[in-house]
Amino acid sequence: MTIRIVTDSTCDLPKELADAHGITVIPCYINIGARSFLDGVDLTRQAFYARLSTYEQFPKTAAPGSEMFHATYERLADEGATEILSIHLSSTLSALFNVATLGAQEVRGATVTLFDSRQLSLGLGWQATTAAQMVAAGKSVSEIVAALREQIGRTYTCAALDTLENLRRGGRVSRLVETLGTALQIKPLVRVHDGEVGIERTRTRKGALEHLGNWIRELGALEHAAIVYTDRPERGEELRQLLRPFCPWAERALSIQLTPIIGAHLGPGAAGVACVVKEQ
Repeated sequence: MTIRIVTDSTCDLPKELADAHGITVIPCYINIGARSFLDGVDLTRQAFYARLSTYEQFPKTAAPGSEMFHATYERLADEGATEILSIHLSSTLSALFNVATLGAQEVRGATVTLFDSRQLSLGLGWQATTAAQMVAAGKSVSEIVAALREQIGRTYTCAALDTLENLRRGGRVSRLVETLGTALQIKPLVRVHDGEVGIERTRTRKGALEHLGNWIRELGALEHAAIVYTDRPERGEELRQLLRPFCPWAERALSIQLTPIIGAHLGPGAAGVACVVKEQ
């Protein structure tokens, strides 16, 4: 029995980490005007964010076609995989999971199991690494799926945004909420847990960061944690400094620039934390 792990580029795993775990990452698309780019293949994060505030047309994101998933599964089967566990961006946030399901149909030589992470960014990425580590330990797909379902409940992502405009333009929040945020100069705090997205409104960026910090502290001991940001690394470091007095992990935590697939919706100046709470 040979199990291979597949995920998509919204996982935000550094390439060297994905490669070390033998994880196959399928790139998503980002469309800017009439041009279409494969995330991390045709367009780097640095190039995308350098122009994020100046794009004349709002960047649009899209799942790969089902044929890309199918071809990937077939290739892994040809390489000797007998089972494939494909873990993807939350189905509540994108149609990607449904497209992957279509791509898994009629794959020859390997059984494909689809898993809805109910997360994004490293909340998804850490599920992929958990799965890969369990494969290396000789666990079955059913055992891995059970562990991932438990991990979902302990996984959170949260980010302080400068504006709700990008979420609105991307169709992720209603115009009413965006208008309210703009009218009151509100700085939104977005949180994702178990596929549910919550938006809290704070008056200032400082207030949003302090609220985020208090919330992280209330979660308790963490198994994994990383600082994430869109276009401004200094915003991530600002958050790290805020967390250092009460989060022992803050000093050594990874600092990850979010994939454009996510950053296009969060907008300039966003920074946050992705984390997994330790098992009780």
